[in-house]
Amino acid sequence: MRKVSSIASLLLYTASFGERGASRYNKLLSNAVHSYSRLPSTTPPGMLVQYRKLIEQGKLQHDPYQEKVAVALENLLGRLDQYEKDMEEYYVKLANWEKNREDKRRKLLMEEAEQQQQQQQGGVWTSVNKHQKNLVERLMFWRKPDVEPGVGKWVSYLNRERKLDSLVGRCPTAPPAPKGLYIYGSVGSGKTMLMDMFYAATEGIVKHRQRFHFHEAMLKINEHMHRLWRHQVEEKSLKSGISSWIMNLPLDMKVKEWLAAEERYKQEVQMKNILPAVADKFLVEQQADNRGASILCFDEIQTVDVFAIVALSGILSRLLSTGTVLVATSNRAPNDLNQDGMQREIFQKLVLKLEKHCEWLQVESEVDYRRQIAQSSIDRVHHFWPLDSNALKEFETMWSQVTNQLGGQIMSQTIPVMFGRTLEVPQSCNGVARFTFEYLCGRPVGAADYIAVTQNYHTVFISDIPVMSMRIRDKARRFITLVDELYNHHCCLFCSAAASIDDLFQGTEEGTLFDLESFQFETEMEGTKLRRDVLSEGSVSSGGAPSGIVSMLSGQEEMFAFRRAVSRLIEMQTPLYLEGVRSLHPYFQNNNSKNA
Repeated sequence: MRKVSSIASLLLYTASFGERGASRYNKLLSNAVHSYSRLPSTTPPGMLVQYRKLIEQGKLQHDPYQEKVAVALENLLGRLDQYEKDMEEYYVKLANWEKNREDKRRKLLMEEAEQQQQQQQGGVWTSVNKHQKNLVERLMFWRKPDVEPGVGKWVSYLNRERKLDSLVGRCPTAPPAPKGLYIYGSVGSGKTMLMDMFYAATEGIVKHRQRFHFHEAMLKINEHMHRLWRHQVEEKSLKSGISSWIMNLPLDMKVKEWLAAEERYKQEVQMKNILPAVADKFLVEQQADNRGASILCFDEIQTVDVFAIVALSGILSRLLSTGTVLVATSNRAPNDLNQDGMQREIFQKLVLKLEKHCEWLQVESEVDYRRQIAQSSIDRVHHFWPLDSNALKEFETMWSQVTNQLGGQIMSQTIPVMFGRTLEVPQSCNGVARFTFEYLCGRPVGAADYIAVTQNYHTVFISDIPVMSMRIRDKARRFITLVDELYNHHCCLFCSAAASIDDLFQGTEEGTLFDLESFQFETEMEGTKLRRDVLSEGSVSSGGAPSGIVSMLSGQEEMFAFRRAVSRLIEMQTPLYLEGVRSLHPYFQNNNSKNA
């Protein structure tokens, strides 16, 4: 039987500290250098200093391509302090301009409303007799078909906007943003590590900072779209649409209704393109004050389907145009992202934006550093294989040890998931959860469920993981997404599997997992249509959710995904990764903030 590793013992030991021992643990942990360096610090060392210190301590191996990226990120960091100050000044000017413009706009509306009131009380119709009035009405009705519906409101809206431009002036111009970075390269080359070191270094420098993995970002975009569409539907009724400032005006009800209609039309114009509205809320949704610069760190940019291309293009283009600094990672250069040619025109606009606002840097090393670190580690016992009696006994022993240290009371739990859903967790104990592979990957669950699991549990046990094959390809895809989220949230993973990590994705006697012909000519049904036909339409329903859009990963893209999953599973067994769980996982960060 394998011995329990010192790292597993460390995990058990620190789990027993409880809240009172958290500070003691943090003192011990502060002496260790973590691979991602995401520990909060009042005076964090420079990005490049951190990187070189990791090399000096033998935690990383020197790589000239990584160092080139680290230097570029350090230079970007040096420009952010002044940019933050410039953006704060800009937002003060913008807020004053917006307030002045809104005051002037309402004044113009009031003048137009008074004209409407005068016409109601005195005018045009009272100056002609009833016969003339009917004749005029018939003439107006006869000419009406030539006028496209909404043109009148559109013309009055444009005229009002032009008047406002002349009265208030154009919107203040934002200061030029420093160029961001788009970092691409092979699996395990250090892209995410460098981006996370940069993200940690921006704390205290930039007010609005967000880090998203691809899956989480797509879910956030969908959630924001749904919320905006729902709000728009609620605002359609006339009663709810009339603002209090209109209702309190000393005007006839018909004039108030006209004013309300003009207000709603302005909102509809703004909602014509919903993605900019989503982008404006994407980074500062929970902030009361939106002044200051904003940074988006985006891990694993992909273009897996039509929705991803349209959403990413709209969101990122808007953010880049309004001064957000983007630091992104991907396996591919921007020009090579969309190899299937979906929505080519929309995608090309995104590429041009990335070219204008980001420096493209390739980490050209073909070395998988996660594997190198793992090879230098001893006693990796978080992955128990094969599924024989000895391995299963060790797995059960580990589960008992971890849960006993945490109190030993195992219970089921229901956790919230995005979009108002919930997920039943069969077995849990104070931040530790246990599932079977079939429960997590054999049912219709996805990234939203995995994010909920990884945010609520710092340690996850998964049993009975099979060798992936074409027969269970959908389960393999879900497993890859699950691994991405476990890694992204820095969870500790214990698993029992049919094979070693390296052999999990090698296929079975039924065939390999990399059957390119099957990928290309897939004929699974989506409703009553073939998947390839649904993908070619790529429609988006008015309800805000993708209609029939599924993954369009090519064989080459899935090879990237499988290689990334293997690389991450290997790193998740290393001391360097496991030492960071206590400080980097949201479970402990939330508890520390509550106790602060």
